[in-house]
Amino acid sequence: MKKLTLQEKQNTADALLKRINALHEPGETVRLMEVCGTHTVSIFREGLRQLLPSGIELVSGPGCPVCVTDQTYMDKALAYAEREDTIIATFGDMLKVPGSYSSLSEAQAKGAHIHVIYTPLEVIELSKKYPEKKIVFLAIGFETTIAVICATVKAVHEAGLKNIFFLVSHKLVPPALRALLDRQEGHIDGFILPGHVSVIIGEEPYGFLPEEYGVPSCIAGFDGLEILSAIANILEQRKTGNIVVGNTYHSVVMQKGNPVAQAMMKEVYDICDDAWRGIGIIPNSGLALKDEYAAYDAERALPIELEKPSLDPKGCQCGRVLQGLIKPSECPLFGKSCTADHPVGACMVSVEGSCAAWYKYGYSSGGSTWED
Repeated sequence: MKKLTLQEKQNTADALLKRINALHEPGETVRLMEVCGTHTVSIFREGLRQLLPSGIELVSGPGCPVCVTDQTYMDKALAYAEREDTIIATFGDMLKVPGSYSSLSEAQAKGAHIHVIYTPLEVIELSKKYPEKKIVFLAIGFETTIAVICATVKAVHEAGLKNIFFLVSHKLVPPALRALLDRQEGHIDGFILPGHVSVIIGEEPYGFLPEEYGVPSCIAGFDGLEILSAIANILEQRKTGNIVVGNTYHSVVMQKGNPVAQAMMKEVYDICDDAWRGIGIIPNSGLALKDEYAAYDAERALPIELEKPSLDPKGCQCGRVLQGLIKPSECPLFGKSCTADHPVGACMVSVEGSCAAWYKYGYSSGGSTWED
């Protein structure tokens, strides 16, 4: 694809905004939910809210894997971290996610063996370096990351490694969208669908949105022009009444997705119900290792019992933010006791978290309030 010059980008943006304004009815409020943390950051970084007609409201959804990982999972991770014979392998943005009584970073400061990795396959090297230790990998993520972790599970199995275990909390995006619509607590007029996830699953799993709910949607890329193009697509669906799963990211997202990655996921995992932070149990929204790989399932191979009940951070509204029911700035802790340096909730921890994006990019020039 030809790289656009700055002037060509400006011309394209002007044309898209003109189209969006023409498709939007003055005085009408349209709430569009972006279901991807990277989209949330791009929307802020490129100032898209300020460019759109005032009636078009962009709200953030459950698009950050760290944010939707529930409290009980974090407490289990911390329980494993307390074991002398165990090394926790994790992505770095999990370190500050609060458990009920501590966090991984606090446990690390107290001597817990916690190793930050950048790719799941690094657990194999850890296994070889510390053969006397049990390596517990915190396997979280949406479909994009799941595919990579699948390959890691298979590699561990094929290598015959006995000291690597996976604490699994994978999340599937389409069931979460269904759950949000079924709750009908917050009105959603359309979904800006995630690009990376859609590379794996394709367009078809979103078919229930137009077919069962009559809700328009569009798969989007990640720069401002691609997001504006998706917004225009959704508005055009609303205008014409031709509700479909749109796709303005055709360069990488196919109708049926990536069949190799999908086949591998089906080989390694079974679909199961799973808990989402602030939302609760969503049917068929998670994955569990199949019985053939049970030896690598931390909860089955190394069972633990939590001594205390799991508790959400007091006053934290992360669950409502993840459902698009409130803006991060409407949480009473936001910018006060909960900041990027001292996060109270998971949504302020991850770079893809809604609260973190609002805190970093939404701060007004006056330095005292957040712009909506």
